[in-house]
Amino acid sequence: MHELYDVIILGGGPAGLTAGLYAGRGGLRALIVEKGQDGGQIALSSDVENYPGQSAPGETGVVLAERMAEQAARFGAHRCADEIQAVELSGGTKALIGLNSTYRARTVIIAAGAHPRPIGCENEAQFTGRGISFCATCDGPFFRGLDVYVVGGGDSAAEEALYLTRFARKVTIIHRRDQLRAAQSIQDRVFAQPKISVLWDSVVQSVNGGDALETITVKNVKSGALTVIQADESAGMLGLFAFTGYLPNSGLFQGLLEMENGYIKTDENMRTNIPGVYAAGDIRVKDVRQAVTAAADGAIAAIQAERYLGQTDKEPSAGVSRPQARKKM
Repeated sequence: MHELYDVIILGGGPAGLTAGLYAGRGGLRALIVEKGQDGGQIALSSDVENYPGQSAPGETGVVLAERMAEQAARFGAHRCADEIQAVELSGGTKALIGLNSTYRARTVIIAAGAHPRPIGCENEAQFTGRGISFCATCDGPFFRGLDVYVVGGGDSAAEEALYLTRFARKVTIIHRRDQLRAAQSIQDRVFAQPKISVLWDSVVQSVNGGDALETITVKNVKSGALTVIQADESAGMLGLFAFTGYLPNSGLFQGLLEMENGYIKTDENMRTNIPGVYAAGDIRVKDVRQAVTAAADGAIAAIQAERYLGQTDKEPSAGVSRPQARKKM
């Protein structure tokens, strides 16, 4: 018989790990289910400088996530690696059906986060992993001495462009507007870096090459003019990194939970439209998506789950019977 947890937390990013910490500290039997690396999007960050209480300047997202995971484990939160394929969320017992097992709990906290938004250019899929990347921390060293291009204009794009200067010969930011959206302090560092230039009012229209990325066709959004960027003959390839935002990992919950543009709706206490089901972090509707706000969401969700369990324990017959909800990918 499968163990019945008090709370299952789907996702091991800052929201999920903080939820696990608070749930474990609150005496709940908590399980964190994560299919990949701990940290979520923060694990892709080469330099986290705005998280309160960092132990050292220039700390990577991976290191911060490792400390979060260790702290959650220290308070008793269990962890398993699995990819959830279906969910049953209504009723007193919720179920998450994974590739390896089925996990059951009285409450669920959805902290599944988001994934990078594709560039949207022609042949993108063909060259992803062969010149196109969405993680400078992961792949930057592979582009040592090459010309590298970064798509985007926000904090992530600017910060990762700065990181890529450690390896690339030259870094060019491709941005569809005539000014960056990154924080001014980050912009100041970008414009002071001699290796970085900016291609304004431009979008990537297509990419091409043989075994690796060799050409990038860029379109000026104002004039419509096309520019073909060719890899240096001695290098033989280009690097193209995309940092244009994220899309929520919410497909599993379509038709079950109330959403807005794919993001799960919650109240200020992280409660969804299904009792005992909470959402936290980048997957929910919110204005600010940062590691620190995700962690706050996770703490709130765990506290609310603990309160919910306390109420249902006191009033076991007070729950309203609802049809069983089930969603498969």
